[in-house]
Amino acid sequence: MCKCNYYYALIACLYVCMLLGSYLIVITERECVGSYLGHPIYKVASLKILPCDHSLNNSSAEQKKVEAEFSCLLKLAERTPGLYFSYDTNLTLSVQRLNTLGDESKLLPLWRQAEPRFLWNNYLMEALIDNKLDPFLLPVIQGSFHHFQTAIGRDIIDVTLIARRCTRRNGTRMWRRGADSDGYVANFVETEQVVQMNGFMASFVQVRGSIPFLWEQTVDLTYKPKFEILRAEEAPRVVERHFLDLRKKYGNVLAVDLVNKHGGEGRLCENFGNAMQNVASDDIRYLHFDFHRICGHVHFERLSILFEQIEDFLEKNGYLLLNEK
Repeated sequence: MCKCNYYYALIACLYVCMLLGSYLIVITERECVGSYLGHPIYKVASLKILPCDHSLNNSSAEQKKVEAEFSCLLKLAERTPGLYFSYDTNLTLSVQRLNTLGDESKLLPLWRQAEPRFLWNNYLMEALIDNKLDPFLLPVIQGSFHHFQTAIGRDIIDVTLIARRCTRRNGTRMWRRGADSDGYVANFVETEQVVQMNGFMASFVQVRGSIPFLWEQTVDLTYKPKFEILRAEEAPRVVERHFLDLRKKYGNVLAVDLVNKHGGEGRLCENFGNAMQNVASDDIRYLHFDFHRICGHVHFERLSILFEQIEDFLEKNGYLLLNEK
């Protein structure tokens, strides 16, 4: 591991406008957490919020009060966990998408190559982009990054696990559920496993997200707050939009529904299954697996039951494999 000690290093700049002025969010500390495709990957260790002008000094007491309230919200960015970036490669893109970039795209600044869904600082860079400050702009993802080596016999294997959290419809668990009317689901995450061994690289991608129709949970003091299905008649349309988008971006899709089939979650399972009947095809497949009933809290070996049910899909669709050329 390595850690830099310089202060106010312009690793990346983010720009935000509020009621009375503009602020610059600067990454001031980084921590090297491993490598990806041979390039160092850094975790954001510290952010600093800097005012860009002195307009606050000439404002009224009421304006200062409102600005202070917004500033408190802005400072939440300083405590945002799991922010990662690279100077040399684009963490927003999977290995397969990186390898399909055209020659012209590879010459563009990293932020212009980035996948907007996983570009955490997309909105914050807009003003800086307008002012052509490319040298200070780097794609940042929110999620997780783990890199380690292990061995099988005498072979050393390089393993990288990346989770990229989508910037659309984010929120904490239970406060943000289901999909919006455009089919974007709450807390969507793309996870990629990259394995390198003997000159070969293999990549496997899976995604997760909230059940893709309109529903919500009202948080209270109970362990499992009640949920409400909204505008149930729109479920088929929303589910179709969600899976057409997945099909376009990822190819064939297998949706594994892990919620309980009975009890309170049973209604979610039933509605999801019914809506999937309208979109199921050779390209889009739906499977329910009652995870809590079958595996409980400790019997994860029973996931082999799930694997047996989806093995044909995995064999058919495979994974990305690259050699040194």
